[in-house]
Amino acid sequence: MINLTIDGIEVSVPDGATILEAARIAGIDIPTLCFLKEINEAGDCRMCITEVEGRRGFTTACNTKVEEGMIVRTNTDSIIEARRVVLDLILSNHHKDCLTCVRNGNCELQNLAKRYNLDEIEYAGEMLEHEKDTESPSIVRDFNKCVLCKRCVATCKNVQKIGAIDVANRGFKSCVSTVQNASINNVNCTNCGQCIMSCPTGALREKDDTKNVLRELKSEDKYVVVQTAPAVRAALGEEFGMPIGTNVTGKMITALKRLGFDKVFDTNTGADITIMEESTELIDRITKNENLPLITSCSPGWVKYIEMNYPEQLSHVSSCKSPHMMFGALLKTYYAKKMDIDPSKICVVSIMPCVAKKFEASRPEMEANGMRDVDYVLTTRELARMIKQIGIDFAHLEDSNFDDPMGEATGAAAIFGTTGGVMEAALRTAYETITGTTLENVDFEAVRGNEGIKRATIKIGDKEVKAVVAHGLGNAQIVMNEIRDGKADYQFVEIMACPGGCIMGGGQPIRTSKERATIDIRKLRADCLYSIDEKSTIRKSHDNPVVKKIYDEFLEKPGSHKAHELLHTQYSKREKYNI
Repeated sequence: MINLTIDGIEVSVPDGATILEAARIAGIDIPTLCFLKEINEAGDCRMCITEVEGRRGFTTACNTKVEEGMIVRTNTDSIIEARRVVLDLILSNHHKDCLTCVRNGNCELQNLAKRYNLDEIEYAGEMLEHEKDTESPSIVRDFNKCVLCKRCVATCKNVQKIGAIDVANRGFKSCVSTVQNASINNVNCTNCGQCIMSCPTGALREKDDTKNVLRELKSEDKYVVVQTAPAVRAALGEEFGMPIGTNVTGKMITALKRLGFDKVFDTNTGADITIMEESTELIDRITKNENLPLITSCSPGWVKYIEMNYPEQLSHVSSCKSPHMMFGALLKTYYAKKMDIDPSKICVVSIMPCVAKKFEASRPEMEANGMRDVDYVLTTRELARMIKQIGIDFAHLEDSNFDDPMGEATGAAAIFGTTGGVMEAALRTAYETITGTTLENVDFEAVRGNEGIKRATIKIGDKEVKAVVAHGLGNAQIVMNEIRDGKADYQFVEIMACPGGCIMGGGQPIRTSKERATIDIRKLRADCLYSIDEKSTIRKSHDNPVVKKIYDEFLEKPGSHKAHELLHTQYSKREKYNI
């Protein structure tokens, strides 16, 4: 342990800790702007400057290691004045339309300006004007609100290993851009949205579809149904001041009904159907020992990534559509027929934790019988804005249940929202199908946890299934290189584009860099989903009575011609750059 003094407070911290970490242990809040723990620790923004006795000038707290006996001051007059100057300079070239910004009230730059009482801009001068990039179906870029913190660049480059954006030009004309300043829609972006989650301001945001959905809700000609992904219920409450990881399923359903949706369904039912199709595909490949490994296809950011980077491996990707796309197809066919509704009048809205789902819904492959599977995708954040707009007191809502006849789901479907969950759900069904025996312990602990790559050998009867789970595209790259180079003989592979899986998707509530450094957000949200699974009466997808009924009445059996026609698709090579 290293002993030091910060603002007169004696503190002991592990060797290797930074001044910033030591200050937080001592209960002292040193401001940051460019800092993201273990991702971007460059000290570029200078907001975390401190004074260290015996050293000249200022020292950045985020990347300076503590030393024995160090004496640190964090809030002297000179430090406060220097921080105010830094903020003033940043704001001098920043669009200050805060009242109309999507991040108003949840902006780290705004919080700092308020903290340091910055009521006027002293260094106002020339401002660069950049055109908004709105071509992507998922992401809007507005560099006029960028503070050059480079958190998005570090996340894209160091975590996701994509490098779709970087700093271009020099001096005053420096900006975060793409190759040839092209739209992010035309470069090697996977639409994962992790750059949005890293941005401290409104420079990056999701493409907003709330106005379109509200218009559909007011239309007398449309029958508007909504489905909600498992990860949404574990995070939506955060937008209304509730603790991270609070299960708000019942309140969410009530809010959606008050918004005017004709029916509120659970994407988890679609996830159970996905498992029926995907486990059938897995069993067939394992039995024939052909085209292995099987790689899951639920994450649209991951699918786009493999299309661009490993097209020669596309035959290994499951042909299954993702749960919400399958469910959308069934709502416009099976459900429409069952309820005697003209399918052309049905508008399907998906509430997702993901901005890549917007891209997925726009793919030409995602349709059946000439109709789009899903018409609109809203993120968790967009749903929260709609709820606030019409004045719903979310925290005090009563609980409601999903609508019949497609509202029942299993615990297996709930864990789709966290890394390893898709594999675990599929293994529960595959085990009982292959062995013909009841699986007593349904928890596959080997594929759970926060490790970026989890490898396991699963015993199913007399077969051993070598499996690997990866989350975050940087980890996906490692696994795919192993497969490409013949260094691994996996049979089953689950990959999620976002670190942590859907619970940390690009459409979830945005937390500050301090919260991300001091709270295990990923675990709290994941624990919520595992709790839902544990408390579920039915925990295996093939035991879902609604799913059984859909197959008996409509799809015949998993892997049938009808199932392939509606629930499966194909992917093809995609160019990284369309410039």
